[in-house]
Amino acid sequence: MRVTRLCALGTGALFAGAAVVSLQGQQPKIGYDDTPMQPNGKWHIHDGKRPQPRIVTPGATVGAPPSDAVVLLGPGGDGSAWQMSTGGGALTWPLKDGVLQSAKGMIETKQQFTDFQLHVEFATPKDVKGDGQGRGNSGVFLLGQFEVQVLDSYQNQTYPDGQAAAMYGQYPPLVNASRPPGEWQAYDIVFTAPRFKGDGTVEKPAMVTVVHNGVVVHNATAYQGPTEHKTIKPYVPAAATGPIRLQDHGNPVHFRNIWIRPLKGYDET
Repeated sequence: MRVTRLCALGTGALFAGAAVVSLQGQQPKIGYDDTPMQPNGKWHIHDGKRPQPRIVTPGATVGAPPSDAVVLLGPGGDGSAWQMSTGGGALTWPLKDGVLQSAKGMIETKQQFTDFQLHVEFATPKDVKGDGQGRGNSGVFLLGQFEVQVLDSYQNQTYPDGQAAAMYGQYPPLVNASRPPGEWQAYDIVFTAPRFKGDGTVEKPAMVTVVHNGVVVHNATAYQGPTEHKTIKPYVPAAATGPIRLQDHGNPVHFRNIWIRPLKGYDET
């Protein structure tokens, strides 16, 4: 912490050596222009000319969408952000009071995404039927290709890379943070799409951080490739963008309060 002395200067004030100077009739100076350049060569350390981050108003309650979110499913929503994955037809999953119930066929957003923050709330059936993969099975597919598993994993064992919050077929969650069946749960996902070189080879794989019910279960982990049952698909340039998909796996899983924030790089407004 830098300690400075306050000196009286008439009706103004100067913090000796500090970043901000305030004198009557003058605009305060922000930051420094005489400090070393950062390693990337774009900005001085504490550079006052660097773009100010844009302001985003957080949601009024935990899980509520912030001001810059794209709401994909909200209270009283009509499902207009979604379509069937096969053929792009109109949504056929039951929707009531802003709650979707999985039914025959996968659904996906009409909009395509690359890098984003995604919030999804879901509930597996309260009346438990089956076990293992047959209990509350669904999935959230990032770019339509990289699955974060949805499953009733409360006192229900299955193969670890297929339980709730798993990067399906690749990595189990760090911990099992599942709530009992029938209770609402939340995934908060930060995803970076894969990058490809000009020749189509992978420059950077897809990366994901997943928070399940407030607990980190994946920490900036790379997908080995698009997810698939019993195999891992190779990366192809088409994996660089895509929709959000929700899976039908024969179980009536409910979804609500789904929103997404496309992410930009630093200093992009």
